[in-house]
This record gives sequence, structure tokens and C-alpha cells, in this order.
Amino acid sequence: MQCATSDERFESGTQDKAKILKQFQSCFFATNRLVSYPWTNLEKELERSKSADVILELLKQTCLHSLCRKFPPLPRYRKCFLSELIRRVEAAGCEPMDELYDALAEVVVAPEVAEGYRTYLLPCGDSVSLLESVALISEGTTGLVTWEAALYLAEWALDHPHAFNSRKVLELGSGAGLTGIALCRSCAPLSYIFSDCHPSVLRRLRDNLNLNGLNETNCTRTEITVEELDWTDVTKERLNDISADVLIAADVVYDPEVVMVLVELLSKFLNRGSVPPEVLICSTVRNPETYAGFKRKLGDAGIGHQVMRGAINHVFEYNRQCEIELVQLFASQ
Repeated sequence: MQCATSDERFESGTQDKAKILKQFQSCFFATNRLVSYPWTNLEKELERSKSADVILELLKQTCLHSLCRKFPPLPRYRKCFLSELIRRVEAAGCEPMDELYDALAEVVVAPEVAEGYRTYLLPCGDSVSLLESVALISEGTTGLVTWEAALYLAEWALDHPHAFNSRKVLELGSGAGLTGIALCRSCAPLSYIFSDCHPSVLRRLRDNLNLNGLNETNCTRTEITVEELDWTDVTKERLNDISADVLIAADVVYDPEVVMVLVELLSKFLNRGSVPPEVLICSTVRNPETYAGFKRKLGDAGIGHQVMRGAINHVFEYNRQCEIELVQLFASQ
């Protein structure tokens, strides 16, 4: 067996460290659960290098990064992250670092807030920063946070930009805006319509679009609009006026009563013209009975479906253990 040279070991170690830093950065800015971080890999890197230099680099990619100054995660989250980082460094027997304790001292005195930023890093080097609620349900809606299905759908779009390039896209239930902003940044649609019916969600959508330099007045490549769209009273004429080529939605199949209204809207959209539009619905299957009921109602309405393969490239750090399914819909012949 041929042994690796010192140069090869150095190159391998450098690549491993870069991967660790990238994973930590992605998890940190998306405020993922601490257990999802690659702590074991970090410990191995500390043992391999016999130095805490990687910790300083990690700090520069997280708490000391310019994104953290501009769009800081919740103070409580940063405190927990730094405390866990200190514990791991001490367990590895590394020398204490002033930078770590200075960062912790700064965040300990920061006031608690009900909203915080999450930033999702894109492959192109760009990012999407969103102001999101701490609570999963606030102001009577679940639309003020980003859910896994939105991340799954965004990853699929990044893998298939041709499905949206130079096309008119309508998104139902846009929520905090992650999927749409990522798609506008990376897939160059001709126009993109964000829609929701809850006033708080629509306000947050517009705020998050402004945060990311996108709004209804300073559009560049993509014409962007935000629409109030109540599924219970949307007409085929309204859909004709919108004239979208593609309709997408994430995490909209969660309640049997909502499902009925959603299927009616999808039926109107699929049967509104001579050129069949494309429809993609992405769902976290929390209640198998509700999701099976959605598919039955699609069939009853003459709508067929096929399950789409997920994204090959995993861009975002999120819980991949939950069951998520992306389906493409079409009017049955």
C-alpha cells in the first residue's frame, strides 16, 4: 500500500477544514439546531492540527462575519452557540481564546427579541437573509418562518433553473419568501409573483424583499410583484390576468379544509388555457392521512401527478429526516 505524502496529507487536511468551516457557517446563519453541527469533525480537526487556530477562523465565518453584523441571528442563539463552542474547545484541551470570550460577553448583554434573522447561503456566493419569527405560530399564522419544504423546493429549483428561466412564475403561500427570493436570484424568471392572504405575511414578505434588494419598484432582470390571493374567491379570470406559466407552492397541504380549496384553485389554473402550465407542489408529509386525501381529491378533480426526484445538490442545512415530497401536477386527459 502506498502511503500518502506530507503534501497530500496537508491538502486533505486543508480541504477537511474548509468543509467544516462551510458547514458551521451554513448551520449558524440558518440558526439550525446545535445538534446538527458537525461537532465530531471539528473535534477531529482540533486533534489533528493540535491548534485552536481553526476556532478563530470559525469565529470569523460566523459571529465575527459581516453578515452577522448586518443580519444577526437571535442573541439567545448566538449565546448557546458560543457556549457550546467554548465547551468543545476546553474539552479538547486547547488554550482559551480571548476572541471567544469577548464574543460571548457581547451577546450576553444583548436584549432578547421576538424576531431574528436567518440567512441562507446560495451556491453562487450570494445569500438570502430573512427576518423571521421566533415562534412557529405567531399573529395567527405559520407563514412568518421558513419550513423544510420551502428549502427542499428551493434546492430543486437551483438544480433545475431551466424550468423557470424567462418564465412567469406564481407562488402560492410564499410565507417569509425564501423559495421565491432564491429562485429570483439564481433562475432568472421573467416575472415572479409572491402571494399570500394573511396581512402580516404580506407585510413581512415586502420587508424581506427589501432586505434582499428586491422589490416591486427596483426590479432588474425579473419583474417582481406581491399579491394578496385568497384561495376561496380566486376566479379563473383572475388567474388569466396573472397569466403565469409556472405555479409553485411549498407546505400548503396541511389541513383537509384547506386542501379542498387548494385543489379547486389548482384545477382552475390547469384548465385555464390551451397551453398546459406547469405546477409543482412540495409538501412535508406530517399527516399521511391528510396528504393521501390531497392526492385523492386531485384525482377526483381530474388532476394527475408524478413524484419528482429531489435535488441532487444539497445546498441548505436542514432536517432531512422528515418526509418531503415534490409532485408535478397535470390535467388528466
